[in-house]
Amino acid sequence: MAIAVVLMSVGGAAAQQKIDCGYPLTQSEMTYCAEQGWHEADADLNTVYKDAMAKMREMDSYLDASLKGAADALKEAQRAWIPYRDKACKSYGFQARGGSMEPMLIYGCMATMTRARIEELKDLIGGLGN
Repeated sequence: MAIAVVLMSVGGAAAQQKIDCGYPLTQSEMTYCAEQGWHEADADLNTVYKDAMAKMREMDSYLDASLKGAADALKEAQRAWIPYRDKACKSYGFQARGGSMEPMLIYGCMATMTRARIEELKDLIGGLGN
């Protein structure tokens, strides 16, 4: 029994191939690559969000007390944007509802919207006149 488990795990590992996301061939590869694209975009978003938050905190630091709130506004906006993105992409997936393409469409949408949000945050970091 133990030998069978070892052989199955070795066989499974050997069956797993490196997926070339530049040229995915199957639906499962396309979905995998779309998911990886979203994870990469999400990691980039987290980095840019931290930079934007630092910029907003810096702005708050030199504003009069009655004018402060840049960091809080950004935090509230991001907290609202995340469920918006998730729901918008869930609805986008309905183009292939129940099919093998549905997850790929959702991940692709999430990556696209996340990349757009990154650009918005970069614009925010740049500020007016920068």
